[in-house]
Amino acid sequence: MMRPDFGRFFIVDVQELIKLSKLPVPASRSTTHSLIYLTSGEATMKIGFHDVCIQANECLVVPAGQVFSYDKYEQNQGYIVVFSSDFLIGKIGSKELIDQFEFLTLWGNPIIRPEPLSAPFLEMLFQRVQLEYQQYGLGSSLIQPYFIAALCELNTAYQPLAQGKSTTSLHLTNRFKAFLHQYIRSKHLVSEYAELLHVSPNHLNKIIRDVTNQSPSKWIDETLVLEAKVLLFQSKLSISEIATELGLLDASYFSRLFKKYVGVSPLEFRKRIDLS
Repeated sequence: MMRPDFGRFFIVDVQELIKLSKLPVPASRSTTHSLIYLTSGEATMKIGFHDVCIQANECLVVPAGQVFSYDKYEQNQGYIVVFSSDFLIGKIGSKELIDQFEFLTLWGNPIIRPEPLSAPFLEMLFQRVQLEYQQYGLGSSLIQPYFIAALCELNTAYQPLAQGKSTTSLHLTNRFKAFLHQYIRSKHLVSEYAELLHVSPNHLNKIIRDVTNQSPSKWIDETLVLEAKVLLFQSKLSISEIATELGLLDASYFSRLFKKYVGVSPLEFRKRIDLS
């Protein structure tokens, strides 16, 4: 089903991959992008702190570095494509082209809902990409151009999460989210991110609230908790070691923060993962 170079690219039927998955999949993070395009049924996943659901002729994108989880088998049909940014660069693709795909960024909208007229074209493109991959692997010169064509088709239907806001406000918000991902293990204060963005804490608070309906301090807390969830699942570190890894020297404060957002302590959360 998957070839030795699957770290750069692979495509399979959604149900094929689900059959191989051990559910539930706790909070995880990948260094590659994942894209699900459904032709029937629906798919539900938690991306960050938000539950998202797509149906037929809709697309769900989990960009590299984003935290995701899912916990149930669903009846659906479609394709899942996992790929690195490097795969898109070559004879056809370029970094400039990738930069146009906001859905591949941590601040992008994970759901794309194309017009019904796009459905047969998208399904044809994914079918052809899958056929080439099954027969020739990445030795096929057609996989990259057909897949990029599918991404371009999806991009025409893409809608940003925050619409009707000024370009300046959106740019500041997106940079704030990018810095959160980069510095969450060392910077936990709104003032520290304001300094990185060369604005006052009050201005940052005003803009982030206006664009996202959520304060920057809550964004910081939620990102810390998501990071903790990943470490609880993907590492063998103790609770106190995870707190230290996150830059929190008070393990009891870390436990209280985690329980505030998750409803259980970090230790109980890890026990539930082990039981599942």
